[in-house]
Amino acid sequence: MDGLAQDPVMAVAALGLGLVPVLLFLGGLVLLDSYKLVTRRAMLASIGWGAVAAGAAFAAHVALLDRAGVDPALLRRWIAPALEEPLKAAWVLFLVRRGRVGFVVDAALHGFAAGAGFALVENAYYWGALGNFGPALWLVRGLGTAVLHGSTTAIVAIVAKDLSDRRGARLAAAAAPGMLAAFAVHAAFNHVVLHPLLTTALIIVVMPLLLLVAFEHSERATRDWLGAGMDRDLELMELIASGEIRDSRIGHYLESLRDRFSGPVVADMLCLLQIHLELAIRAKGLLIAREAGFNVPVDDSVRANFQEMRYLERSIGPTGLLALKPVFQRSRRDLWQLHVLGGRP
Repeated sequence: MDGLAQDPVMAVAALGLGLVPVLLFLGGLVLLDSYKLVTRRAMLASIGWGAVAAGAAFAAHVALLDRAGVDPALLRRWIAPALEEPLKAAWVLFLVRRGRVGFVVDAALHGFAAGAGFALVENAYYWGALGNFGPALWLVRGLGTAVLHGSTTAIVAIVAKDLSDRRGARLAAAAAPGMLAAFAVHAAFNHVVLHPLLTTALIIVVMPLLLLVAFEHSERATRDWLGAGMDRDLELMELIASGEIRDSRIGHYLESLRDRFSGPVVADMLCLLQIHLELAIRAKGLLIAREAGFNVPVDDSVRANFQEMRYLERSIGPTGLLALKPVFQRSRRDLWQLHVLGGRP
């Protein structure tokens, strides 16, 4: 802490170099999200998880060094990346599993936020321990290490979300390639193969480009899904409203369920389908409004629809909901639609 006592201005500048760049980078990613898929509260939760993960990693490092006698170089080069990357990614993988992310963009935002939270705590610790150790160190830690932590976790999130959507892979299998890539990048950085400033320059050039490509791909996927999904939902709603649903494939299937369920239960199934469609249409409309720059609040009718939907789910029961799966498939994106409106999937 001698550096802090000798020159407090430089010490504060060093802290700024260690903390501000990754926050600016995260802010830039948020601005790129035209659909505003991640709320401020959700972003703070992801940052908070990263901070908790940093504390857990620090405790593990101390135990390995002091109690297990692990060589510091081995810890830095291999063990730290293998330990830290899963800790950071655990939160965003949980969000993917629970249907809290709909596209690659929001997965990447949550991932980078978790990595940023980790980096903020780590750099704050090093600042307290090292103080004003020179601008070069804090340039490397602020622009290199911190952005690296955010980017590697974003990579895990992007790959996991993309593979689980396109190939229907189980989450563990979908996360594995991204986790391996994150470990490889992190370990290569910690090996200090190149000059630290050159490595930092590569990170702040390459990582933003990768994330920009992922964002552009996800924006196109979002627009395609909104267009096709809205058309499909509106068409089905029109069939229900006109009574023509009984002549459709879905109507024939619901009619066949009368052999196993009572008439009132089958009627509840149709009502549940209708309410889910209404909520899905509202969610898509909300996203379209956000892209246009309008913040549309969720009104009481939406909350009433959620209450009625939960009542119908209880009335139909687990067996009835299972029978509805062929016509009422609740994919991760379907669950996410409800989350956009503030409902509990």
